[in-house]
Amino acid sequence: MATPYIPISCSFYDELEALATTRQSCQLVYRTQPDSPPVTYRGIIADLFIEDKVEYLRLTDGFTLRLDNLLAVDQKERRDVC
Repeated sequence: MATPYIPISCSFYDELEALATTRQSCQLVYRTQPDSPPVTYRGIIADLFIEDKVEYLRLTDGFTLRLDNLLAVDQKERRDVC
């Protein structure tokens, strides 16, 4: 069973959009499970999209991540409040 999606803050989403627009390489820190250790991944955001009411990002190398799994981008922590 999939976990319910928890939207990220509007300002954090705006930061992701800015990185996608400028095509800057960025460092992502994320978790795939609540109790799993954080994972670090580097890439360029190619796309931000919604599928089945869940927001995702896709990097130029094809790596895709659900936005509520994201903990930080370039050492800026995600906030869950708009």
